[in-house]
Amino acid sequence: MHYELHGRKDADAPTLVLSSGLGGSAGFWAPQLPALTDAFRVLVYDHQGTNRSPGTLADGYSIESMAVELLELLDTLKIRRCHLIGHALGGLVGLQIALLRPQLLQSLVPVNAWSSPNEHSARCFSVRKKLLRDSGPAAYVEAQSLFLYPPDWIAAHGERLSREDAHHLQHFQGSGNLLRRIDALLAFDIEDRLELIGTPTLVIANRDDMLVPWNRSLHLAQRLPNARLELLDYGGHASSVTDSETFNRILLEHLARQRSPCEAA
Repeated sequence: MHYELHGRKDADAPTLVLSSGLGGSAGFWAPQLPALTDAFRVLVYDHQGTNRSPGTLADGYSIESMAVELLELLDTLKIRRCHLIGHALGGLVGLQIALLRPQLLQSLVPVNAWSSPNEHSARCFSVRKKLLRDSGPAAYVEAQSLFLYPPDWIAAHGERLSREDAHHLQHFQGSGNLLRRIDALLAFDIEDRLELIGTPTLVIANRDDMLVPWNRSLHLAQRLPNARLELLDYGGHASSVTDSETFNRILLEHLARQRSPCEAA
């Protein structure tokens, strides 16, 4: 997989792993890098089958498949301990890693994530799948911002979104891979294992997220043994983009609470 290491170069630097959502792009985290790279070594990556990590995803591809792929990358880089911050689907990958290899994680930050399917999000993804199948990638990409961002932010950033739509369409991951990734997130269900995740966890959610109801994050924070919830009023599904200043502050405050440094051999 394509990956990038930013920030501190020393071997004992605390390490952050940032895992993006359905789009799978390392570039999603650009608003966070200036705030994080002075104090941390930061790993971002393109998920397998997206962007600069080419490949055809197999039938039955799952969130566990994505977690294993990331673990293989971390093993290759000899990263033994890290904080993992995951947006939406990336948060599911983090939860799966907390079950597969809990000793890896110093802390976990799932953002607008969930532990089992819900009817609202399933309806949203059903619409997105139909757009992709019936109207094609251009319609899918154009509709994407409606699920990610607040209406006033969209209205104020029309030119930027047009440029981003063109870029996303040019680097589209392919309908087959995208549909398999959607099916993977829709099938994710770890309700009966939440109590096994003891990793210190900050759950971040947005009240105005129209793709994933914020009470799914409340449920996560209530069920995980060592978690707390930070509930934001504004930012939509991608507040790391639309209100990055607030998001970065909350993230840095969480990291400051984690006293022992991450280790990388």
